[in-house]
Amino acid sequence: MSRLELVLVRHGESVGNVAREAAESSGAEVIVMSMRDPDVPLSPLGEEQATALGRWLAPGAGGSPPNAVWCSPYLRARRTAERALGEYSGGPDPRLDERLRDRELGVLDLLTSHGVRARFPGEAERRRWLGKFYYRPPGGESWADVVLRIRSFLSDLDRCGAEGRHLIVSHDAVILLFRYVCEQLDEVELFDIVRQGSITNASVTRLVRPEATSRWQLESFNDHEHLERFGVQPTEHPGELDAAR
Repeated sequence: MSRLELVLVRHGESVGNVAREAAESSGAEVIVMSMRDPDVPLSPLGEEQATALGRWLAPGAGGSPPNAVWCSPYLRARRTAERALGEYSGGPDPRLDERLRDRELGVLDLLTSHGVRARFPGEAERRRWLGKFYYRPPGGESWADVVLRIRSFLSDLDRCGAEGRHLIVSHDAVILLFRYVCEQLDEVELFDIVRQGSITNASVTRLVRPEATSRWQLESFNDHEHLERFGVQPTEHPGELDAAR
């Protein structure tokens, strides 16, 4: 098996990102949304970010087109991939994989950090005690649960002899946990990265494995230079504020 490169992209800015930020800033308990999380679309700026990503991926633009495209089934990720791939012809069709979906928050879905403390004080205390990595809200997932999905996905890539450049359009926590798995990080090292800042919308993180028996190497992390190159504003919307404090 020859060189395998993972180009990990967080979806463009979504209307959910904007609504969450507004709710957190105002001190509200609930994020006002009229749709379920899998159906949240991109914002107008998110559409522009996806277009800039596609222009960067296009042949001759500095990157190179992917050999395969994998995508979370959530609308904001699907739309990012579709809009990006629409910028040039001849690219592969995105393949949806539920293992790449965002972390499920269970009973804490649509609550701000203040809302969690106000409505579920027992869960807030349990979260504080267990820590962000292992805490699983009722009906939801822990970060460790998401790690199991990623290990399964990577095992399938190895099983089918994947090589070349694979674009993966997903979510902020998923991208961080790809780093956790591929770089064989521990919990402390992972959260040292988390404290440096959030994954920027439509940013690029590249992990490369030169040979099947080689270790993964981090080539770039949270890079949004391609957005600035095409005159599109980068946005940093922290995800999973329910478990961030």
